Amino acid sequence: MRREDLPRSGGFALAPEVRGILLMLAATALFGAMDGISKYLVLNYSASFVLWVRHLIAVPLVLAMLFASRGRPPLQAARPLLQIARTAVLVVEMTLVMLAFRIMPLAAVHAIVAATPLVVTALSVPTLGERVGWRRWLAVSVGFAGVLLIVRPGLGVVQPGALLAVVCAFLFALYNILTRLAARSDPPATSFLWQTIWSAVLLSLLGPWFATAVEPAHWPLFVALGLMGALGHYLLVRALTLVPAVVVQPIFYMMIVWAAFWGFVLFGEVPDAFTIAGAALIVGAGLFAAWREQRLRATDRFP
Repeated sequence: MRREDLPRSGGFALAPEVRGILLMLAATALFGAMDGISKYLVLNYSASFVLWVRHLIAVPLVLAMLFASRGRPPLQAARPLLQIARTAVLVVEMTLVMLAFRIMPLAAVHAIVAATPLVVTALSVPTLGERVGWRRWLAVSVGFAGVLLIVRPGLGVVQPGALLAVVCAFLFALYNILTRLAARSDPPATSFLWQTIWSAVLLSLLGPWFATAVEPAHWPLFVALGLMGALGHYLLVRALTLVPAVVVQPIFYMMIVWAAFWGFVLFGEVPDAFTIAGAALIVGAGLFAAWREQRLRATDRFP
């Protein structure tokens, strides 16, 4: 990249890696606030209805941002059925995580879903043909131990919300695997375009059946939800065009911090010791796995 192509602020140029990380940090902040609003709305409306309205508001905004940016994404996908399949998995995952928000603290849900990269590591062996060495398998085992610490099977009744969060982690991992497969033939912007359109289509088949009258005071929250979703995902796509996914992956763990913050501010939720300890194990294992993958990619080795 030429020096003159870099954006300048006060005479200083930001490297693409720094810009990507800053964009990802902004995206996680938006997603965190969005989850706080989602939890509030899902306590009053159906999860399918909330997601449907959110996407009806977000889709035109996402399309406008994508096509207004430099380098418009190609509309034609090389593997359209794969794009639709990955979107369907995401729609199911989003619906289930909203249900988990309804009955579990935000931080606990996000701590469990934070195990997704570790699940991706485990699933990448049979689905993507990748080789995983013993160090990353150890990280996967430690991360799953953290999940068990939060869910605590055998120590009382396991919360349905915890089980939903575990299912969401596996579904989101499957979505990530399918996204990696799609990335072999389509650029990120095209995948996101298909995801945006088909999410709205699929949710339109379900959301109207759960439609209810919206209180006037709640409409600004629905609009904010759509705006945050559109801008957050746009920033995510922009970040991934500047920095490899493995570099920004650890930043996703900021979602646990934002979930704890909004859970406390909006709902008075305080994570218990088991959730904090489990989250620490999951984040630590995930950071190690990301560092290991980045190091191996730098040397083109995957033992």
